[in-house]
Amino acid sequence: MKLQPDQSDAQTITGYGPGWVGVGSGAGAEKITHNVVLGSRGERFAWAGSYEELGPEHFAQLAALKVEVVIFGSGPRIRFPRPAWIAPLAQARIGIETMDTAAACRTYNILAQEGREVAVALLLDQPS
Repeated sequence: MKLQPDQSDAQTITGYGPGWVGVGSGAGAEKITHNVVLGSRGERFAWAGSYEELGPEHFAQLAALKVEVVIFGSGPRIRFPRPAWIAPLAQARIGIETMDTAAACRTYNILAQEGREVAVALLLDQPS
């Protein structure tokens, strides 16, 4: 699916599909094919190997971003993080919302375009 965001200074997701997410537009467009964290202030880094490999240390990386809310895109279906995993976010008083990766991409764009300090952590499960 292709997304056409309104003009915004925030890093935006411009498309997504099985195993990939598009970031930016024009000459700066990039297709990312690994699990990734994106932030509305321009943060971008590779994240976690798979859902089964997640642990508190992965969510501590998100807490260190000091955003208002983290959106966790858990892949093609909703898989909730264990309470122990998200403890670093709770301690930092950062909200977390879990949804499938497609919904996470759309929600991130909306919040980022509103000027919110938000990060999205995306699990990009590779198609079989």
